[in-house]
Amino acid sequence: MKKIIALLLIFTLAFGLYGCSGGNTSNENTNQNDNISQNENVKTNEDPIELTISAAASLTEAYNELKEIYELEKGVKLTFNYAASGPLQKQIEEGAEVDVFVSAGQKQMNELEEKDLILKDTREDIYRNELVLITPEEYKDEIKSIKDIVGTDLKLALGVPETVPVGQYSKDALEYLGIWDKLEPNIVFAKDVSQVLAYVEKGEVAGGMVYSSDAVRAKQSYLAETFAEETHRPIVYPAAVVASTKNKEAASEFLKYLRTDKAKEILEKYGFKIYEK
Repeated sequence: MKKIIALLLIFTLAFGLYGCSGGNTSNENTNQNDNISQNENVKTNEDPIELTISAAASLTEAYNELKEIYELEKGVKLTFNYAASGPLQKQIEEGAEVDVFVSAGQKQMNELEEKDLILKDTREDIYRNELVLITPEEYKDEIKSIKDIVGTDLKLALGVPETVPVGQYSKDALEYLGIWDKLEPNIVFAKDVSQVLAYVEKGEVAGGMVYSSDAVRAKQSYLAETFAEETHRPIVYPAAVVASTKNKEAASEFLKYLRTDKAKEILEKYGFKIYEK
């Protein structure tokens, strides 16, 4: 009888220990699952929205400054893709992942709109600019007007008219003044306005036709002439959300931000004029 009672006690104790162990394991597994779920939620909440902005090369310095302020205020990561508006348009047409497009010309935005590649209701004109002639140190006293280059062998830098808006505006002005044919042999074509500025800054050409905002950011170039508005089509920068965006709300918020006083202050500092609706 004593042996039977002893065996029953041992069995009871063993069963009790097993039950406790199983209960703890279950609780530990539940706690671990809760922790994993919480960690996943934290990770998701910490991942910032990322926007890719394709913007005209002339906006480089201004938007780089705006980027730091916007990311700090909004917690949104901005990646800028700067180039001439023509190639940026082509990239969007070929399926590049872009959320917002800011062009230096209406032509590029018009063509994207015709192909339903932008959200039409988000499109608006943001900035205005002026067309100017700049010269390097060597020619600042010799060249005061574009006509001072006519009849010489001096080189003039222009953006490619077919793909670079500032190049098209430049050609407009030279044709209006009746000197395009006379200057065409002197022209050095550039892929975007930043390259035109670089040619002048390095003294590789006697002059370059750029935006007034580029004259502001120039370090070794001088403003020689500002072309009258009637000599070329209006210089207007339109912006829009790209139709393929996966971040429509965030992209639309970025466009709204460009109208804020802080954004205006930055752009005006770099020589841009805000387009008034």
